[in-house]
Amino acid sequence: MTEKPVCLNDFEEHAKRILPKAVYDYYRSGADEQQTLADNVAAFSRWRLYPRVLRDVSQIDLSVSVLGQRISMPVCVAATAMQRMAHPDGETATVRACRSAGTGMMLSSWATSSIEEVAESAPNSLRWLQLYIYKDRELTKSLVLRAERAGYKGIFVTVDTPYLGKRQNDVRNRFMLPSHLRMANFESPDLSFSSKNGYGEDSGLAVYVAKAIDPTLKWEDIAWLKKLTKLPVVVKGILRADDAQEAVKYGVDGILVSNHGARQLDCVPATIDVLQEIVEAVEGRAEVFLDGGVRKGTDIMKALALGAKAVFVGRPVLWGLAYQGENGVNEVLELLRQELSLAVALTGCRTVNEIDKSIVRKFPSFASRI
Repeated sequence: MTEKPVCLNDFEEHAKRILPKAVYDYYRSGADEQQTLADNVAAFSRWRLYPRVLRDVSQIDLSVSVLGQRISMPVCVAATAMQRMAHPDGETATVRACRSAGTGMMLSSWATSSIEEVAESAPNSLRWLQLYIYKDRELTKSLVLRAERAGYKGIFVTVDTPYLGKRQNDVRNRFMLPSHLRMANFESPDLSFSSKNGYGEDSGLAVYVAKAIDPTLKWEDIAWLKKLTKLPVVVKGILRADDAQEAVKYGVDGILVSNHGARQLDCVPATIDVLQEIVEAVEGRAEVFLDGGVRKGTDIMKALALGAKAVFVGRPVLWGLAYQGENGVNEVLELLRQELSLAVALTGCRTVNEIDKSIVRKFPSFASRI
């Protein structure tokens, strides 16, 4: 890239040019016809900001508390798998950038850097572990205990993946993890997804998930998980108010409103469109977060106004990694910080606590359709 990126789309355009097609497609793709993938981004335009004026906004404070940990802004890094496909330093570069930005990183269980490697590369960083429940419950337990020992501050358990959604480009590309990389948290060949496993004509990851992930997962397993650890437990993948209420009954500490980056089931709602009803259903009994489609500071502002404690960004971090490793992720996070700070000031707010639902409304031409 000859010019400095000025928005997140610039980072993606660069990544599309330099990454191998199968890698870019894996990171970028959504499920089936990708309707929800497009809608996750477009849905933010259905909401409009209604700014207050004549406020002293000379000083802006974006800091918030997430699961008991103070961070510099309500923007965290979501779990994205296999980051060393984007840059040789992968997850270790991302966590160092998060430390520099004063925010938290969620590490994917399917990382190409281990739980311990990521912790050692940024000892004082804020880290959470994203967890799948494996058929092998002892393996699942060992991941949680490893995260505890390595100083992680929470577990985000993914609940929307009993099977892998159909991602057409991955099938066409017969996607495999490149042979020089591995899922670093697993020793068993059966659980270390790579091109060496020989998955045949399908997406290798879909076959891997069918072999390894437990499709019998149910609410009682959340109670089992909570007994394993004293760390906060967040349920990732909630799109319904009644599921949010059930999660609260089982004592979760947080809910991540997520459709898995539109990668699981197509034609589900954009996350911003269901956020408010989930916040209202939870009634303050758990922290509520959002991911999916966040590309601008105004997107973050809208999510906060509708009740999110913080947002998580995934794909933009991968594009930053592809652009310039740790420095690229730093640039992505700093760009979002600057855009959010401007949006906060221009809506007449000075702190995140002053952002409320009075400053956002569903645009009438859209509201009349629902």
